Amino acid sequence: MDTVFAGWACLFNRNTTEINTMAVMMQAFYWDAPKNEKKEGEWWNFVAEKVEDLSKAGINALWLPPVSKGSSNQSMGYDPYDYFDLGDFDQKGGVKTFFGNRAELQALIAKAHEHNIGLYADMVINHNSGADEEEVNPLDGQKRWTKFAPKSGRFPRDWNCFHPSRYERVMMPDEENYAGFPHLCHRNPVVYTAMFDYARMLIEELGFDGFRFDFVKGFGAWMIGILSKYRYVKDGAEFMPYVVGEYWSGAEDINAWIDKVNALTDNQISAFDFALRYKLKDVCDTPNYDLRNLTDDGAVVMKRPMHAATFVDNHDMGDNVIVNDKMMAYSFIMVHEGYPCIFWYDYYNNGLARPGTPNGIDALIQAHVKYAGGDSQILHADPDLYIMQRVGWKDDKTEQPGLIYVLNNLGNQWSGTSVKTQWKNQKFAPIAWDGHDTAHPDERTTDGDGNSEFPAPPRGFAIYAPV
Repeated sequence: MDTVFAGWACLFNRNTTEINTMAVMMQAFYWDAPKNEKKEGEWWNFVAEKVEDLSKAGINALWLPPVSKGSSNQSMGYDPYDYFDLGDFDQKGGVKTFFGNRAELQALIAKAHEHNIGLYADMVINHNSGADEEEVNPLDGQKRWTKFAPKSGRFPRDWNCFHPSRYERVMMPDEENYAGFPHLCHRNPVVYTAMFDYARMLIEELGFDGFRFDFVKGFGAWMIGILSKYRYVKDGAEFMPYVVGEYWSGAEDINAWIDKVNALTDNQISAFDFALRYKLKDVCDTPNYDLRNLTDDGAVVMKRPMHAATFVDNHDMGDNVIVNDKMMAYSFIMVHEGYPCIFWYDYYNNGLARPGTPNGIDALIQAHVKYAGGDSQILHADPDLYIMQRVGWKDDKTEQPGLIYVLNNLGNQWSGTSVKTQWKNQKFAPIAWDGHDTAHPDERTTDGDGNSEFPAPPRGFAIYAPV
């Protein structure tokens, strides 16, 4: 079996939207993180303490939680009340947000930039909560909490800023509503202008480098298109942010949304690859899962890797988190194309970073950064064994020589098979591995035709690099 997935190799820096195979982001929070870590109102400071180590590990960007004051100062921010209160106004139970204040956020951003780490802002522009008064919407006679008088003095709003509104005849479908919160009508010029002001503040004043848009199926793709295409100015130069959307659905729906939103802008807007994530959960948590399911196009990364942000778990998964052998999932996203996202809770709280060992996320980051370049080519796939090579890539400044990746689904033995690689008479050394047996794999050498056997531990993986 020999399947090729298109590779891509454009350099990421904080002045473009471009991401390369060397880039790795981290979701720098989990649900109720400040409370669980006893860092209420101090999360920005807490993350700042980790920046230097994360940079050394190879993280190039942090996705931060929503920065604005929600309906409570103990809120995770997905119920925005005052978009322009970053923790400096005494409202909704206190001055600071759950995460801190504006000065602390700016200090975190500055420190991250000093260590070549970008910051992505979580954009919750669909629904609001915490209104100050109920009022009757004259279009349907319904009473709703839609009267907002934020202490920042910016973006006060009433019923006509929400659906149903005089600015748009079509109401949001019931299935796209979120938690019963009122939904903003972006076609109202007041709302439209406020969202631009908010985005400009994040990029031009605070220094964010990109956006993660929350719950994008709940509003028009055109809104993301125009916020992405706006000509932001940063450090005296025009700036284009990295943009990724959360479209929680299958691959077909996500691909359709990517087509729609990218038709509105010349940005390369991405989406989180939920389809791949659920395949990886099955790999880890479903007994006897057929690894050949990883070879089809039922994931965004397999069809359009330039638009795929891959991940294993996030703050929304709740009881659906991956329970068993999670490193198998991380190994897969870290050797394939796409822009992998590491979950703070897995890295720190679940102890999967494992610095200084070949068995953790840190070793996978190094494999990703140093070796995982060029196209992916599947060399072998059966129900219990998956072997792939990255063919390598280089330009005048950078080289990633490629790798061999082996995923073993068997729970009771090391497993491998002879495959024909692109490398002839080439020695390979194991650079990362984990499983139910963590013994050191042996080096391998291909013959004159490029053949060799590459094994991996039971319920685990091994990554081999040319030396």
